[in-house]
Amino acid sequence: MLAPVPITSPVPEPVTPDAPVVLHRPLLTQQWLDLTFVHWAVDPADVAGLLPAGTTPDTLDGATFVGLVAFRMHGVGWWRTPGVPYFGSFPETNVRLYSVDEYGRRGVVFRSMDASRLVPVLLGRLGFRLPYVWSRMSVRTDGDTVRYDSVRRLPGPRGAYGRLVVRPGERIAEPTGLEHFLTARWGMHNPFSGGAGFLPNDHPRWPLYRATLLSCEENLVRSAGLPAPTGDPVSVLYSPGVAVRLGRASTGPPRR
Repeated sequence: MLAPVPITSPVPEPVTPDAPVVLHRPLLTQQWLDLTFVHWAVDPADVAGLLPAGTTPDTLDGATFVGLVAFRMHGVGWWRTPGVPYFGSFPETNVRLYSVDEYGRRGVVFRSMDASRLVPVLLGRLGFRLPYVWSRMSVRTDGDTVRYDSVRRLPGPRGAYGRLVVRPGERIAEPTGLEHFLTARWGMHNPFSGGAGFLPNDHPRWPLYRATLLSCEENLVRSAGLPAPTGDPVSVLYSPGVAVRLGRASTGPPRR
């Protein structure tokens, strides 16, 4: 009798501060501006069932992470056309997890994506199967602080909210391994035909600043099906932003 062939997990691709693949023919272009990244460590077992089939939690030193990322989307455009006026610029707040697929591609999985423009919400839900929800939102700078406010409209849970206030600090000359792990993400995994599709992105290296979290009142994480955060976040970062290109989704092995 032949011995069973052991099943091994793929070796994840290295975490790199620069995109491993340049998208010369992007599907979408946009800018992500005034971003705040707030992260808590979680047990991989607590989130594994929330990821698409074909992916597992991406871990660092045995932990994975849940991220609350608030920012301004600006100038969304198709291919290389100029950004769409009005509908292409809006506040957004995401709850995301960290994933690796059977080909070793690292990515993020969005559990919720609050946005303030109804048309992009509908396009994101119908065209890309992304968990966009329509919310009342604002991003305001007051002196040396940035405030993000969000209250959900539809499809719910209605009234789910997020209120963050941060004070950006010093520029990070060389991010730590954790800071690279949480921000240097070159694609998203999304459920697709029973498996996981991968939609790549590229952008310049993040300009990152450490930040002080002055206020955090939210139930977006719990509303996304995750345990409510307990304790202080393991990382709070700010970035003025980057210009981003997104490619077409694929379900097979990466193309090089």
